[in-house]
Amino acid sequence: MISRLTLATRTGLIVVLSLLAVLLGAFAIVQLADTSEADDTRPLPARIASLVSLLERSPADQHPLILRATSSRVFVATLEPGSHVGTTQDRPFLRLAARRLEEQLDALGGRPSSVTLTRAPDSATGIEYRIGLTTGDTLVVRIRSRLATRLFGLPLWLVMAAFGVLVSLIALAAMHHQTRPLARLASAVDRIDPAGPPVLLPEPASGAREIHALISAFNRLQARLSHLMRARMAMLGGISHDVRTFATRLRLRIDRIPQHAERERAAADIADMIRLLDDALLASRAGAGELSESLVEFDDVVRTEVEDRRAEGKAVELHIPEDSPGAVVLGDRLALRRIVANLVDNALKYGQAVHLSLAFGEQTVVLNVDDRGPGIPPEHREAVLEPFVRLETSRNRRTGGAGLGLAVVRSLVEAHGGTLSIEDAPAGGARVVVRLPLCRI
Repeated sequence: MISRLTLATRTGLIVVLSLLAVLLGAFAIVQLADTSEADDTRPLPARIASLVSLLERSPADQHPLILRATSSRVFVATLEPGSHVGTTQDRPFLRLAARRLEEQLDALGGRPSSVTLTRAPDSATGIEYRIGLTTGDTLVVRIRSRLATRLFGLPLWLVMAAFGVLVSLIALAAMHHQTRPLARLASAVDRIDPAGPPVLLPEPASGAREIHALISAFNRLQARLSHLMRARMAMLGGISHDVRTFATRLRLRIDRIPQHAERERAAADIADMIRLLDDALLASRAGAGELSESLVEFDDVVRTEVEDRRAEGKAVELHIPEDSPGAVVLGDRLALRRIVANLVDNALKYGQAVHLSLAFGEQTVVLNVDDRGPGIPPEHREAVLEPFVRLETSRNRRTGGAGLGLAVVRSLVEAHGGTLSIEDAPAGGARVVVRLPLCRI
């Protein structure tokens, strides 16, 4: 029956039952405190017996003075002419009070007595003692009930506060038990890796129907994501193979173009198309976690790319500290080369000249790529890292490319556990900062 309750119903029941427990507990504490004070009548029988002895030994004209001196707001003593003792009510604490009074009166030779509950006009309850005196009168002592302020020697407010805290802790524990599957689900969502195996959550043994449905849907979603990732990689691999085949055919056919300039532009377009395809395929492999892993000397990769650009007559400078310890990175060599190549080519396209520098830390190696271009405004720096986003809004590829360069770089850097950021270069222009974790051997 409980397993069929919804999460909203369970939450409502916890709140209602907690409030009910607090109310019932408070009522029980007050009643217990009242009873404990009502039962604490041990000094009263001795006081009443002393008053009986004093009244019987004193002249009748002194009785009003004695009664006035011994009475208070709580202890009220009066005399009634004649014998009106009655009988003790059948309640445990009243019988106990009567027995204690009789023990005190036995020392005086015994007197008829009774103990009953009374209710004053102001609805306050109290205890009434009636003792038959040897003078023929009846001594009536009314003990008015006081508001209980202590229980077990502790202030009543402290006892009730402790009880309320206890109930609150129990309610919190119950709520935590009901929402624990949601916490596990949130943790599993954070651990989702499209490239890895599905992070399936076990079905909870108990819980609301919504929780079971949510966990089941999450597990199905993981399975679908894994299937889609595999299908996408297979599709990209097929596209890459076919497009390369067509590009090779086109490359052979453009050799028949008689105009040299047109032939060179066509060859450049085909090279750009193949490079674009390679970038997209490499980024997809990085996102799917299919990059190979080996120990790569990242500083040598940077030197190789710089030397290739210098051989082409490009203005590329590189600064590496002479006492550098070397930068061994665990990753894919092709992907690391593509990171450096894309950053250098992008800087040359927009800044005409590039300055690279390497900095070495205890755990990371930092690659700074500075250009002499117009720079990238701070409000656009995050946007240019997205695919197909260009600051130059024309569709002319010769003035801006396809907008995949930095997006591919970020994807590859993050696949190696690093970070990519854009800053202002000290000499003007833009600075792209790549931080990669070092592999200490």
